[in-house]
Amino acid sequence: MKVFTTIVEIQNYLKSNHPKTVGFVPTMGALHEGHIALIMKSIAENELTVCSIFVNPTQFNNLDDLKKYPRTLEQDCEILQDAGCDVVFAPSAEEMYPTLPSLKIDFGYLEHIMEGKFRPGHFNGVGIVVAKLFNIVKPTKAYFGQKDVQQVAVINRLITDLSFDLKMVVCDTIREKDGLAMSSRNRRLSPEARGHATKIFQSMIIGQKLLLEGYSTFVVKNKVLDFYKENPQFKLEYYEIADFETLESIDELNPKRRTAIIVAAHLDGVRLIDNYIF
Repeated sequence: MKVFTTIVEIQNYLKSNHPKTVGFVPTMGALHEGHIALIMKSIAENELTVCSIFVNPTQFNNLDDLKKYPRTLEQDCEILQDAGCDVVFAPSAEEMYPTLPSLKIDFGYLEHIMEGKFRPGHFNGVGIVVAKLFNIVKPTKAYFGQKDVQQVAVINRLITDLSFDLKMVVCDTIREKDGLAMSSRNRRLSPEARGHATKIFQSMIIGQKLLLEGYSTFVVKNKVLDFYKENPQFKLEYYEIADFETLESIDELNPKRRTAIIVAAHLDGVRLIDNYIF
């Protein structure tokens, strides 16, 4: 496995090897089984697989969150080598941003709901770094996890509107046995908080059950709010019920369309997000 830290190095390597297909898995490191599932799918579908590891400062609107984000590059590289990844691109912030970008990308209504509402500027940072990585790696396919459902929508819009010549592959969320979605942030939870964390998944299953019983989304949200009041260790940021394709809020279940329940909550000082699609 090759590890590169500069743009010139990885571009020269990719040009000299002429792979017919390149699979790309962009990450911020602190890898877990969810990331490895993306790597394995890329390996199965492409001649060469590239994984980037870069904690992107421009997508953090909370500097404390940026400082606390786990950085485990050496361990990540060992995991990727064992998985069979071909190339790791692990640039510094200075390499990716010789000067801070002045470009602003507006993703429309996605900027004003859920993650966009609570993390202003977040998707601008995501859009810029992903566009830069696409231009550097020039992948045939790029692999993303469904856990970050709104980010998936944003990147799909980026690919479509800017005519990137690649296919986006979205893979199912990988969960722990108790239902908690795998996330790099989970390792920041205390053992006690980790025991409570599965209640986020439980709250989505409660919502699904009530929706399938015919309750309106207004009633469901109120019942779920009661659930979180009974679990005060959580600070709920949002609990949204939306059309899966558009991510626009819905008033009632449409049996002909897929529905997304999307949650963000703070636990033990860690911000966790999840979603459940049915």
